[in-house]
Amino acid sequence: MKAVVTVLGKDRTGIIANVSNLLYQKGVNILDISQTILSGMFTMIMLVEVGQDAQYDEVRSALMDLAKEMGLEIRVQRSDIFDAMHRI
Repeated sequence: MKAVVTVLGKDRTGIIANVSNLLYQKGVNILDISQTILSGMFTMIMLVEVGQDAQYDEVRSALMDLAKEMGLEIRVQRSDIFDAMHRI
């Protein structure tokens, strides 16, 4: 299953390393990634491949914990939501 991960927060070292390392540890493959810094705010969007639904919930929960720990906003959404919007 594919999912879209968005990360937003004040720019500082370690954001990419921590997010990508967590995904690696959970066996998630990063398919595409875009990142930029806008007026000191770090933004990143990733398209990732997550295994089964149960793994999606585990990854989402771990990313929410990381967001709290690092003071970031991290959202994880199944990509089928975006696919459905394009069909309408």
